[in-house]
Amino acid sequence: MKYEQMNNNRVFLSGTVEGEPVFSHETFGEGFYEVVLLVPRLSSNMDRVPVTVSEKLLASGSFETGKFVSIRGQFRSYNKLENGKSKLMLTVFVREICEFNEDMNPNVIEITGFICKEPTYRTTPFNREICDCLIAVNRAYNKSDYLPCIAWGRNAKFVSELAVGTKIAIVGRIQSREYQKKTDDGEVISKIAYEVSINKVQLDSNIQDLAENDENA
Repeated sequence: MKYEQMNNNRVFLSGTVEGEPVFSHETFGEGFYEVVLLVPRLSSNMDRVPVTVSEKLLASGSFETGKFVSIRGQFRSYNKLENGKSKLMLTVFVREICEFNEDMNPNVIEITGFICKEPTYRTTPFNREICDCLIAVNRAYNKSDYLPCIAWGRNAKFVSELAVGTKIAIVGRIQSREYQKKTDDGEVISKIAYEVSINKVQLDSNIQDLAENDENA
């Protein structure tokens, strides 16, 4: 993998393993498993972040239920067919287990990519500015990850004025958000969405330091 592709998508997480790993798929004879990390915010809330871990890393015992683990990896997307419809799925692909550092933010993502859909700008009833955007991040073998992002305040206004195709660098955190969805038969179910909450954004890729504490945590 090229150096650029290794560094345009970097994630650091520290959290507690929720539940047993569940088999996901096999690639070139190696099994991969899905597990959820409960990652603390600055507030008392938690983000439930899905991660994908190989059976080799799983053998370390670090992903047993209730254990606290720190990992580095990449935030990735893939399409999954559900009820005949394609759904964008998001997960953190674990590259390595690392030592816990209490001085580091437990939830940091750094990505560099291209705006691939016109940003959606809006304000809340309390006049808080918000902007949603979708970022395409290049990966090896001519693949790309499509990552939904959300900006707030002055960052929202800045992102809202960027054109499709603009290359930007983002530092933020991966957040989970529960919402209600009405099914075709009228049933209301709870679902979880995942997105990058933007803390810093700029037009070049010279962001070197990990994010400061997210003001939206």
